[in-house]
Amino acid sequence: MARWPRLTAPGIPMHITQRGHNRAATFLCEEDFGQYREFLRHASERENCTIHAYALMSNHVHLLVMPQSTTSASRLMQRLGRLYVRYFNTRYHRSGTLWEGRFKSALVETSTYYLTCSRYIDLNPVRAGLVRSPADYAWSSFACLGLGGPDPLLTLHPQYLALGDTALQRCDAYVALCDAANMGRSRSAIRRATHGGAALGCKDFKQQLVRELRRPVTRARHGGRRRKSGLVIEDEASEMS
Repeated sequence: MARWPRLTAPGIPMHITQRGHNRAATFLCEEDFGQYREFLRHASERENCTIHAYALMSNHVHLLVMPQSTTSASRLMQRLGRLYVRYFNTRYHRSGTLWEGRFKSALVETSTYYLTCSRYIDLNPVRAGLVRSPADYAWSSFACLGLGGPDPLLTLHPQYLALGDTALQRCDAYVALCDAANMGRSRSAIRRATHGGAALGCKDFKQQLVRELRRPVTRARHGGRRRKSGLVIEDEASEMS
């Protein structure tokens, strides 16, 4: 079976996840987290791919990035992988792979899903039971987006900037967003799209991508009847909590 080609488009946010091989830990101490974040900043600058949100977990990472070309995100992850794996293997006297195959990703519709995806990323440590509040976790973008702290890695997205006229207003609005009710089906939609390398958004967004990219933007379901094009259009916006 041919490998599903990665879905990417300049100027459209991407949610990226990458897990450790066999779910093994990829960060063993605070210095590892800090080094990865510094490598990520370096790679994003070199590969013209801005970072809008992130969460670094013990055995996986979540990133919300904006590629400026069709290859920016892939080059970012390749450069980051080379830098961090070399560092990790040297530090812990090991060899071989660290990450589990290709990274997974989804294109994110800005107006419908951008802030939902950002919230999903910053709440990851809470869902994992590591902390009670995202403010208690040191290795995510919440310290900047929710608390107003400096983070040279991040570029503030227009959707975030629209939350308020001042930094304090934006932080308060983002905290309220993260404190809102359970994400419900929107969390499942994010996971499904990212795992499948698909587009995350409403029907019109997906149809526009199909016209521009000239390819399917969601996976065809297994079983039952399939359209010849392999295109499945689902209105995931209806799944927003």
